[in-house]
Amino acid sequence: MSANRRAVVVILDGLRRDFVTPDGTPHLAALRAGSTWCAAHRSVFPSVTRVVSSSVATGCLPSRHSLAGNTIALEQDGALTLFDAGKPDFIGHKRRLTGHALAVPTLAERLEAAGGVAVFSNVSPGAAYLHDPDGHGRVYHRAGSFGPGRTPVEGEGVLAISPDLDGDAAMAERFVENAFGESGPALALAWFGHPDTTQHAFPLGSPEHREALRRADAHAGKVIAAVANARAKGEDILLAVGSDHGHQTVSHVVDIDAILIGEGLKAGHGSADVVVAPNGTAALIYVDPRHADVLPRLGAFLAGCDWVGRLIGPENFAEHGVPAGGGLAFAISLAADDEARNAFGVPGLSVAARPAEGKPDRLGCGQHGGLGRYEQSPFLILDGAGFAPGAEIAETTSAIDLAPTILTFLGRDANGLDGRPLQSPSLSHATRDIHS
Repeated sequence: MSANRRAVVVILDGLRRDFVTPDGTPHLAALRAGSTWCAAHRSVFPSVTRVVSSSVATGCLPSRHSLAGNTIALEQDGALTLFDAGKPDFIGHKRRLTGHALAVPTLAERLEAAGGVAVFSNVSPGAAYLHDPDGHGRVYHRAGSFGPGRTPVEGEGVLAISPDLDGDAAMAERFVENAFGESGPALALAWFGHPDTTQHAFPLGSPEHREALRRADAHAGKVIAAVANARAKGEDILLAVGSDHGHQTVSHVVDIDAILIGEGLKAGHGSADVVVAPNGTAALIYVDPRHADVLPRLGAFLAGCDWVGRLIGPENFAEHGVPAGGGLAFAISLAADDEARNAFGVPGLSVAARPAEGKPDRLGCGQHGGLGRYEQSPFLILDGAGFAPGAEIAETTSAIDLAPTILTFLGRDANGLDGRPLQSPSLSHATRDIHS
């Protein structure tokens, strides 16, 4: 790897592909015009940030890295217990109960001796720490920042920001101060919390949402300008700007726990025989092996529910990248209508699962997790060696392709991952009209 070669990744959480427009996101639109655009980029399943973070970090599907959802069940003290993967202490719980945080190496581990990794994140603590759960690089987050060996960062290194748009702006400033120059890492990743956080609180297409898009675009623009400045000084940079998933509008919310209890398929609220892990517009259904006799009735019931869009059983887990074992019986993508529009004319409606722990799920606002068209429509723009200006990759690309693409650019081994490097000559990088 050249001493001046580095990768810079910017993720604008939740920004779906059709919102990248010259009017709404001018910096992204300009970058798209002069770079390679992934026209059919997809998330993973479930399309939730903590899972996608793990897939970006490892280049592998959930079935390989082992994190099944934002909310999952693990066996603790002989009973299936719900855990929120976004909490700061989640990694410790998962390692204690399963033997590992993630089951495969991360980019931070792979690049530890080749320039290192620095992650700046303004999403949940768990999503941030899953990029480097074992302390091979540096992770900066408002809940606590860590250097190699998970040594806490103190003093001026603390990332003291808020989870709002102003916090994202402050993080953009810190990121460009640290990502470049001789002391910069081989891989610098900035994961911004918006527009995702705004979209969960306001309708897609609303004035508040449009303002969040404008400001998220400005944060990306600051990094894009910093990359241009570093290149002018001789640095060879691969710039990847994208998102982890899109959003659809919540049409209604279903309480899966209450429904299963009403059907006699679950003993009661809080019972551990059948455990529902809500994941936005997806859900994971766990069954204690001692209650396996319920599985045929449970599967037949779920298959007949109009709020179930796609029912995924163990025989189809591999096809969808769902981790097997641990009592996971079914994964559900809730029903979606990709043609229907919300009050602001934005297409894509989905049913959402009632969240755990009393968290809000607002009707008419954005949500994600399932396999609906728009929640599975993140964007990705690639700019640097191996990617032609004004080109387009028409084949399906995925979050799992980022890691091998970065490793290939940095001259590191990218074999054995679920994704593939997007510089691959087997992919068609067709030139398009950059003025269209």
